[in-house]
Amino acid sequence: MIFALSSGLPPSGVAVLRLSGAGVIRAAAQLLGGQALPPPRTAMLRSIRRVADGRLLDRGLVLVFPGPASFTGEDMVELHLHGSPAVVAAVQQECLALGLRPAEPGEFTRRAFENGRLDLTQAEALSDLLAAETEAQREQALANAGGRLRRQAEAWREAILALRAETEADLDFADEADVAPALTAGPIRRLASAIREALASAPVAERVRHGLVVAVVGPPNAGKSSLVNALAAREVAIVTDVPGTTRDVLEVHLDLGGVPAVLLDTAGLRETADVVEQEGVRRALARAEAADLVLAVGEGEVPAGGEVLRVVSKVDLSGEAPGVREGVAYVSARTGAGLEALRAHLVAWARGRVPRGEPALVTTARQAHLLEEAAGFLEAAAAEADAVLRAEALRLAAASLGRLTGAIGAEEVLGAIFARFCIGK
Repeated sequence: MIFALSSGLPPSGVAVLRLSGAGVIRAAAQLLGGQALPPPRTAMLRSIRRVADGRLLDRGLVLVFPGPASFTGEDMVELHLHGSPAVVAAVQQECLALGLRPAEPGEFTRRAFENGRLDLTQAEALSDLLAAETEAQREQALANAGGRLRRQAEAWREAILALRAETEADLDFADEADVAPALTAGPIRRLASAIREALASAPVAERVRHGLVVAVVGPPNAGKSSLVNALAAREVAIVTDVPGTTRDVLEVHLDLGGVPAVLLDTAGLRETADVVEQEGVRRALARAEAADLVLAVGEGEVPAGGEVLRVVSKVDLSGEAPGVREGVAYVSARTGAGLEALRAHLVAWARGRVPRGEPALVTTARQAHLLEEAAGFLEAAAAEADAVLRAEALRLAAASLGRLTGAIGAEEVLGAIFARFCIGK
């Protein structure tokens, strides 16, 4: 039996304590001190009492979810308590006294997987949903938490099994005809093409999960940190008149019209004898070269990499008209002039890189790797004239799809997936 606080840390208006495992319904009855448990999936007000002496600990809502019709597939109980640290600590202490133990990170979701309530692709999507900070991340994670990829992978796997059956039938009648490979090659190639078509959405999904990278680069004292603070709408970077103040790369998360982005404040690009500053410049160049967009503030050479938008800062001093025109943004971080135009430009750019529509089917590197593997085995099977080798390639393709959903060989990835969850999930 396990328990965990599934809501935010106290103090809070309400604290939700989740219990799961064989025996939690009996334990909940003891916490109620003789009061009747609510009917399944019905929230009812109850008094929570200390088992030893019946002392009142709190009054709150109690919900009972008998397994297997619960999130974990086991018996579950939720206690909706007042969210004070003292109340939560007292009830948790009673749970310990009743033989429950604190849950490990992701243990509720892992039990749901182990009991067949969801597959690995749904678990990954649920993790992404819990971490979603923008509308695009929410939409993508929510769509796949419903099992889209699992259903598609199962359909592909069933088709492969049918092709395997056809191929193995060829073996039984190998002496009667020599045309069987041609009969199965076409459907195998079409199946491989369908998987590769799904894989085409993976780069977009990766941008949604981790955010587009926007690097702010330029010489020292060009106004980079001031620009980063202005775009973030908060003081995240230190701004001084001393050249070389920024030594390392500072990351700031932005929401660009529903699309996640990571804004990088980098060290000023210049020749320097300072070893620490040299490392900062090296890191700045490396991150800029890998960025999706470089905001080049001030004069100087622009690092090779993705797209570039020149930024002329301090227009309040130069007298230039603020705005974005002909690939150059004219702004003033001090007065705010031109910042709205720059933000609008960044939003339009981000939406162009992550077009809205049906959420991507393939969202993680693990999923992409296994689908790439399956497509490769299918293509090998389509090109194979030997029916025995073709059958083996089809078996390997089906196995890759099985590992995708966790139907087979999931143990090696379970720890990595569920460790990303919070304690109460």
